[in-house]
Amino acid sequence: MAMIDLYEAISTLRAVRRLRPDPVPDEVLRRVLDAARFAPTGGNRQPLRMIVVRKNAAKQRLADLYAKTWAAYVKFHRNLLEGVPEEIVVKQEKMLAAGDYLAAHFGETPVLVVFCFNPLEMAITDAKLDRPSVVGGASVYPAVENLLLACRAEGLGCVLTTLLCEHEDEVRSLLKIPDPWGTAAVIPIGYPVHRGHGPVSRRPIGKLAFADEWGTAFE
Repeated sequence: MAMIDLYEAISTLRAVRRLRPDPVPDEVLRRVLDAARFAPTGGNRQPLRMIVVRKNAAKQRLADLYAKTWAAYVKFHRNLLEGVPEEIVVKQEKMLAAGDYLAAHFGETPVLVVFCFNPLEMAITDAKLDRPSVVGGASVYPAVENLLLACRAEGLGCVLTTLLCEHEDEVRSLLKIPDPWGTAAVIPIGYPVHRGHGPVSRRPIGKLAFADEWGTAFE
C-alpha cells in the first residue's frame, strides 16, 4: 500500500460522490474499519458500531430512502440559487450534480458503512443547554473522520452522508438495529469514477481561528 502524508490526506479529502460499482477487497475494507475503531470516545466507552452493508437488496432499500430525501433536499437548494451570481451557481451546480449521481447510483455502491451510536453510553455534557446538543457526536464522528481519511489513503472515494437519519425507523428495522441504538451517518465507499480526491477549498485560518478571545484574528 502506498503511503500518503497525513497533512496531504487531510487537505485533499474531498467528498467523492461518483463511485464505481467494483468491489472493495476485504483486506482493504478491514484496514479502513480498523482505522475507525482507534478514534477517541468519551471515557473510552466506544458507544458506536459500524454495519458494513454489501447485500444488494439492503443497499437498494437504503437507496430508495436516500433518493426520496435527496430529491427534496436538492430541490430546496436549487431554488436558493435563483438570482445568485453565475460563478456561484456554476460551482454549486457541480456539487449538486455529483449529489444527483450518488442518489441515482446509491444502491450500486459496493459498500455502505452505517455508523450507529448508543446514547446511554455517551457523556452528553451539553444536553441541558438551550441549544441543539452536539457533544454526543464527539464519540462518533471522530471515528467517521478516521474512516474517511483511511479511505483517502487507500485510494477509495467516500463521502459523509446523513440524509438517511431522517428515515431512522426504517433503517433500524432493515438492519435489525436494536434499542436504544440510533444512526449517525452512512458512508458510501468505492473506487472513484474520475480522479477522486484532490485539493479542498476552505476559509483561511485568519477567518476561523481567534487569538485568546473572539474576534482577535490568530496570525
